Amino acid sequence: MTATQTSAPAALTTWNIDATHSQVEFAVKHLMISTVRGRFTGVSGALQLDETDWTKSTVEATVNTATIETGTEQRDAHLRSADFFDVEHFPALTFTSKRIEGKSPDRFQLIGDLTIHGVTREVTLDAAEEGRGGDPWGGERIAFSAKTTIDRRDFGLTWNQALETGGVLVSNEVKISLEIQVTKAA
Repeated sequence: MTATQTSAPAALTTWNIDATHSQVEFAVKHLMISTVRGRFTGVSGALQLDETDWTKSTVEATVNTATIETGTEQRDAHLRSADFFDVEHFPALTFTSKRIEGKSPDRFQLIGDLTIHGVTREVTLDAAEEGRGGDPWGGERIAFSAKTTIDRRDFGLTWNQALETGGVLVSNEVKISLEIQVTKAA
């Protein structure tokens, strides 16, 4: 008689993004001399965490493009227009993970498809788990940080204006920074 060894089923848990405790921020050069920072306040999504092999976890997130804030309403309205995000036709940015690479959740690469303005490209986020803990209401939370840099032209965001002194009004390089807190689903 031989024993058959079966692997234990994956211990998947669902964690939802807590929008009030998460930040989706970006930074671009303006006039080639200063940095303009902004953020999106409407973020949602979920993490399917594989407790037995964290590299098999998955993430799906959506950002409401109309929630862009840079501190200047005129600039925000321009960014919502067809020149940039065209929120009427493209109301959301999305990210869907494809794989996770790294030796530990302390520092890893989250690779996935980022869709902006209807264009999807693979991006790599340098990410880290920042901590875990309970909250005062009996829930469980995990915090993550992540960064990447994209070329906005790769996503069809090509509006710009040439400067008389050379260069352009808005840089093509966009630095993205995320601080995401998730809560364990009941």
